[in-house]
Amino acid sequence: MGVATLVYLYGTCESFSFTHHNGVIVLSKYDRKKKMTNLTSAQIRAARALLDWTQPKLAEVAKLSVPTVRRMEGARGPSASTEANVEAVRRALEAGGVVFLDPEESKDGGPGVRLKL
Repeated sequence: MGVATLVYLYGTCESFSFTHHNGVIVLSKYDRKKKMTNLTSAQIRAARALLDWTQPKLAEVAKLSVPTVRRMEGARGPSASTEANVEAVRRALEAGGVVFLDPEESKDGGPGVRLKL
């Protein structure tokens, strides 16, 4: 089970969750408005696979370039992109029927995806 912690830094308040999984302590930053961690590259790839979308299809629906989608799915993940681009990808995949799961919502404690029921 995660422990919610507020951190005050340079006049801003950030919300983090600390979890312990297989001997590893994981620190997850939360968007306090959405209560959802940032997307991971694995979540984007998995969501695309659930929808049977190619990278060009996701780029088209999200109104982004294919290289932008490739970068977001690469080793550096969505952190290599702007917040607006990450949100565009999230909205496109959610409109397609994907639900993004918080680490606490999935059985093994990691972030995940599923299709809407």
